[in-house]
Amino acid sequence: MPKLPALVPSATAEDFIDDAGIESTLARARNADATWVRELIAKSLEKQPLAPAETAVLLGCEDKGLQEEMFAAARKLKETVYGNRIVLFAPLYIGNRCVNDCSYCGFRSSNDEAIRRELEHEAVVKQVTALEKMGHKRLIVVFGEHPDYDAQFMADSVRSVYAAGDIRRVNVNAAPLDIAGYKLLKDAKIGTFQIFHETYHHQTYASVHKPGTRKGDYMWRLDGPSRAFEAGIDDLGIGALFGLYDWKFEVMGLVSHAAYLTRRHGVGPHTISFPRLKAAQGVNFDSKWFVSDPDFLRLVAILRLSVPYTGMICTAREPAHIRDTVLSFGISQVDAGTNLDLGGYSEQGDATVVEQKPKLDKAQFEIGDTRSLDAMVGNLVEKGYIPSFCTSCYRTGRTGEVFMEYAIPGFIQKLCTPNAITTFQEYLCDRASPAVRASGERMIAEELAKIPDANVKAMVGERLALIRDQGKRDLYV
Repeated sequence: MPKLPALVPSATAEDFIDDAGIESTLARARNADATWVRELIAKSLEKQPLAPAETAVLLGCEDKGLQEEMFAAARKLKETVYGNRIVLFAPLYIGNRCVNDCSYCGFRSSNDEAIRRELEHEAVVKQVTALEKMGHKRLIVVFGEHPDYDAQFMADSVRSVYAAGDIRRVNVNAAPLDIAGYKLLKDAKIGTFQIFHETYHHQTYASVHKPGTRKGDYMWRLDGPSRAFEAGIDDLGIGALFGLYDWKFEVMGLVSHAAYLTRRHGVGPHTISFPRLKAAQGVNFDSKWFVSDPDFLRLVAILRLSVPYTGMICTAREPAHIRDTVLSFGISQVDAGTNLDLGGYSEQGDATVVEQKPKLDKAQFEIGDTRSLDAMVGNLVEKGYIPSFCTSCYRTGRTGEVFMEYAIPGFIQKLCTPNAITTFQEYLCDRASPAVRASGERMIAEELAKIPDANVKAMVGERLALIRDQGKRDLYV
């Protein structure tokens, strides 16, 4: 069996998480003056990121009226930066063998009941075929940490996905790599590389990740996004697993991480994720830090105010009613038709219309939203959101600092809305159920009429005609 590379953080690696400092900042910020809270809300609405100490003020606010003002501001900010589009994707698990023994994970090495498997090229092709039949164009491929899943294996898997059909963007969720490994993935044309730190609290991190394991090295993981930047990957996703420690501390960790990446590399994370701890096979966890639904809604709103231009992902871990709620004030991306079973997409039957429930002996954790992609698309349309399958930014080089140059002035909407509309039209023509196609066509007509720029409106109208009448596909700005 090949060995994993030695854990060698870069020479510039820095532990920027000061546990005592964060706790002290949170304590000082409790129940701040209402004027101060409103000043910070106003700063967010000017699309200026909040410093961690400023985020602490919002976290420490227990006044219900001020909290409602935060929600209202988050709604306005989300609409201003992202419009009414929601990007859709699906996770594809490639391998679940793992050398780590994380106490909260169904894939942990000590779980003898887990069915271990990895997908080779032919199996990947079957999964991609099934996902394309559903209508997906964006995937995130997921790997356990194991010597057989080295950077070359990941890169080969990404190439297999691209070669299997018309998937247009492949993101990766995997353990952090060394710089050479990241370069292999960049050569394979990955989209975003996503690393969740799980918990930023040092003592908790040590307690849930066994010493001597790969994941037990706090600094190797914390420095992972920076090594990716050094390797030339400028689209990074970060996240924390809420429920391992105090949710307010974890929000501070995420905001501190985003600020650090901006300070060190000139650009922050492309996305932030905030999954809550969920049931997994054979896992028992302390409910002390369980995040309630009201607190979860608060943390989403506060993150939106703290990092105005960062994409925010709410996965199918959450139940449908929670995901539907956070769409309006924070979320820009959701997965749909999700199946976490290894090989599950091609083995589950017709996933275009049937809700899927994963088997915990083959899945990493239990999901809460089992709606099919078509059901999710229909729900989005009903609530006034444009379902988007757009992949244009990565493919045109609008990533990293370039993305921010477009996003900060708000110009991104002039690109994103047209691309959302045309990719949605593809879905309606190729994959939608009759009811969803009817409601979707009405939405497209309404959205086209709203475009203020006559030239952009004409361009979008011409492309919609090419898609509907001539079978053209993949038309993007």
